[in-house]
Amino acid sequence: MTRLDPMVAIYPGSFDPVTVGHEDIARRALRFADQVVVAVAHTPTQAKRSYFSLEERLEMLEEVFADDERIECTSFDGLLVDFARSRESRFVIRGLRAVSDFEYEFQMAQMNRELWNEFETMFLVPNVDFSFLSASLVREVARLGGDISSFVSPSVLRRFQAQGLEGEGL
Repeated sequence: MTRLDPMVAIYPGSFDPVTVGHEDIARRALRFADQVVVAVAHTPTQAKRSYFSLEERLEMLEEVFADDERIECTSFDGLLVDFARSRESRFVIRGLRAVSDFEYEFQMAQMNRELWNEFETMFLVPNVDFSFLSASLVREVARLGGDISSFVSPSVLRRFQAQGLEGEGL
């Protein structure tokens, strides 16, 4: 890869749902990448029960990032390093909200390097306003009828409303 080649970053996750914290990380990654591929994993790496289908999550991501052609939204199946190779990307972006995220993310980064020694992981710390935010917390607050309007974009909020959640502010 030469410096003339575009720098492509992969930002993988379940994005169930995409939060303003995810948006922050993807958009800030454009400071050093020419393109960010937000990639929804078909199979989550951690035991998670999906709230939205894969197709719904992709639709939400496409709506959220419709304003920036440098952000592509897609899905992938299998190993992240294989997907990255297919996209000619040598690095992945991961957000670290708290020290508790580090151990798991560090293990994943090391395994990916073992699988492909040219693959790098770049950790980004979220904006302080989003450091507590996770998709699982958003789902829980919504499920219990709370206001999630400051945690997700308007298009994602509409998806929750379509699911029949009636929290204050929804």
